[in-house]
Amino acid sequence: MGREYRPNARESAVISRLDHEKESQRHNAVNLLREHIDELADRIVMKLIEERLVETTSKDDLENQIHFSLQTLLTAEDFEIQFQTANIRTLVPRPHFISLYVTAYIIEKLIDHKCIVEIYGTDEDIYRSVNRQVNRLIPLH
Repeated sequence: MGREYRPNARESAVISRLDHEKESQRHNAVNLLREHIDELADRIVMKLIEERLVETTSKDDLENQIHFSLQTLLTAEDFEIQFQTANIRTLVPRPHFISLYVTAYIIEKLIDHKCIVEIYGTDEDIYRSVNRQVNRLIPLH
């Protein structure tokens, strides 16, 4: 008969501390997102257009859609975020959850929006462009 696995107190404390730190970082990131949502949406859209990753008929419509995506993220449950990002979760090691969420939104939903002519580049290119803007305003340490 197999032994029952019981982690020792030190392992449990380390795991608990890591989980708490990760949750704390996530909470801080959401608060920063709340503060910088308009600026972040504008920066993301500008870079996507400048880097020619997205071709659009209306910059304002695109900005509204990215803003909507970020607003949705603020009120989303953890399960909804995990579900939305499931297809691209392995895109990069240790992804920023806000960048991953916006990238998933662009790749899966925004592509069908009426203001989008075409989305160019790979998923990684889009993630990197979005992530550079997110990290400027909402760094995860």
